[in-house]
Amino acid sequence: MPIDKIARRTLAGLAALSACVAISAMPTAALADEQYFGIPSNRVGPYAAMGTGYYGGIIDYLNYVNLKGGVNGVKLTWTECETEYNAARTVECYQRLLHNGDKKLVVFDTLGTPGAYAVINRMAPDQVVLAQYGYGRTDAADGAVWPWVFNAAGQYWAQSTAHLNFIAQKEGGIEKMKGKTLVHLHIDTAYGREPIPAMREVAKQWGFKLVEIAVPPPGLEQQSQWLQIRREKADWVTFWGAGSGMNSTAITTAARIGFPRDKMLYVTFGGAEEDMIPAGDAAKGTFVAANAVPGKWPLIQDIEKVVYGGGNGNLQNPQRIGTAYYNRGVGAAVMWVEALKNAQKIHGKVGKEVHGAEFRDGYEALDITPEKLKELGIDGMLAPFKLSCAKHDGAEHWRMMQWNGSKFDIVSDWVGPNDPKFIRTMIEDSAAKYAAENKITPRTCP
Repeated sequence: MPIDKIARRTLAGLAALSACVAISAMPTAALADEQYFGIPSNRVGPYAAMGTGYYGGIIDYLNYVNLKGGVNGVKLTWTECETEYNAARTVECYQRLLHNGDKKLVVFDTLGTPGAYAVINRMAPDQVVLAQYGYGRTDAADGAVWPWVFNAAGQYWAQSTAHLNFIAQKEGGIEKMKGKTLVHLHIDTAYGREPIPAMREVAKQWGFKLVEIAVPPPGLEQQSQWLQIRREKADWVTFWGAGSGMNSTAITTAARIGFPRDKMLYVTFGGAEEDMIPAGDAAKGTFVAANAVPGKWPLIQDIEKVVYGGGNGNLQNPQRIGTAYYNRGVGAAVMWVEALKNAQKIHGKVGKEVHGAEFRDGYEALDITPEKLKELGIDGMLAPFKLSCAKHDGAEHWRMMQWNGSKFDIVSDWVGPNDPKFIRTMIEDSAAKYAAENKITPRTCP
């Protein structure tokens, strides 16, 4: 099926689900112990295309692992709760999912910065890992201050400065950025505002003008913002949107005022097939950052064969397998499972359920080498990284893609910030300030 039909069917066919849906893992023989996961999905509302793809990828991978024998024989189970990408509902789902009979949550992935901010201070007392897979509070990358918060797919200060690094490369070097005007067009939420501190600092260093323009959610009306962009005579727009409606509206409105799409660079949460296709021909040329590259990588092919071949897939439309949001969900679930393997090994519990502090140790021990990516069948889909006691952000690199009218073309290798040490200093300074204000004694990391 052509990709345009995939997205149109997806966007037209998303059905409302109940507020809290219990979903059990696939029954498999010889799986004794169980490991429980809570899944705060968003499958309805303006962000549904994103949530159905992402959480579909997560659930498909958990099913896949069970069908392959579990994690050293441990069966994975889960319960799903609908958040509608709403911070208050995310808190409600967290409370519902925290306990499931005698099982307790070990990891929580909100797929959204507002939701992550809403629950972040509950993680330490509840001993639950907050897995911010490419989103969330940036200074939580300092594991000395935030022992329970991780971001295996990088954080927003690194991503926004990777965007600027790519733009500088397109312009012919950092020195060519002086005097340029760059607009950061963003949804007016914690998510949209998160990259601004780093962007302001780089603007001072490189000498370009940074114009910050907010769009009220859900972002379906942007005419005044794009007229302001035209008045500013912007050279580039970095777009920080959410939801296929907002993301495609930006493209069509840019086209209407004559702003070139090959001067627009989308954040990961704005850059998927479901975001490009509704804009039609206007989307051609748009740049997008990817922390999980779309495509039928070996693991994705095997999931399609094993899970969907047996009629057990989570997606309503299997043609979405291998798309950007789906592959990102698979990548997130891979980290859960690899952390679980680490935790079992570290604590001498191979073949057994682990608990919160044990799972956290497993997450902190993630070392996703190129060899590990090849072993998993996702070499090229994700960037390698290594976590530690102090460093809780992962890859900090993104591949840049460009929409050709029907699919994404990969136009770069993995791109990171021009000065990653500068970003790390910002993170540590911000985390230290938070610790002082909240009377937190940072732990000592080797």
